[in-house]
Amino acid sequence: MKGCRKILIAVNGELKVLDKGLELSDDEKCWITVLKVIPSYEGELDLTAISNLRDVLTSNEREKIESISEALKENGAFAKVRVEEGDITETINRVAAEERCDLVVLGKKKSKGFLSRIFGDRVVERVSGSAPCPVLVVDTQ
Repeated sequence: MKGCRKILIAVNGELKVLDKGLELSDDEKCWITVLKVIPSYEGELDLTAISNLRDVLTSNEREKIESISEALKENGAFAKVRVEEGDITETINRVAAEERCDLVVLGKKKSKGFLSRIFGDRVVERVSGSAPCPVLVVDTQ
């Protein structure tokens, strides 16, 4: 990927996409932004008996973010880590535009069957169709 100055690595919990993005950034000597998008919770948090429900809902995400930070330290990479809440596709595209990225790196798992390909999550297709820059898709299996 010649000519990349800024790479956005959108992680979904799989560290393979992070490894591939770091490998690319090492080759090109570019700036890295690592993005973890947390889907918005649309329920009524005040109706529950748990006072810190938002913390309970995001605790698993915190563990993922910590593992991302550890992987960055192990690789000696300097990267900006952003955690955003919202629609995954819109957030990835917005952050790529804000950061003026030259490339977005996404991970994709193989679909298990015909129905999951039809009705499954189409984040990669939606991002690549509307991203402000080229998108590199990494197989995470």
